[in-house]
Amino acid sequence: MPRNDRRRFAAPAAFLLAATIGIVLVRSGMDAGADRATTSSVPTITRKRVVSTTTTKRRTTTPSSQAFWTVQAGDTFGVISTKSGVPVATIERLNPNVSSTSLFIGEKIRLR
Repeated sequence: MPRNDRRRFAAPAAFLLAATIGIVLVRSGMDAGADRATTSSVPTITRKRVVSTTTTKRRTTTPSSQAFWTVQAGDTFGVISTKSGVPVATIERLNPNVSSTSLFIGEKIRLR
């Protein structure tokens, strides 16, 4: 092979070699990270449950006598139904303009 042909192929060959080495190093680092995550020698700590001391604006009367419900984080019609004792169908009928999938925190939902 003439000398000029060797030079023409040297740069692409060097690039491919460098890219292959880089991929192998990254891949082995990722595998080593996965091994560390599954075989951790750090002891697990049992956490105590902390009770929140914040007050809520929900009524303190019995659930069946509430006329309105103030939506809080995580509330859906199903959750409200379970906590208030009012069927989901009744909540949907009394709140026709409210979508059960897009409740807003602080929104008032009619129950009675």
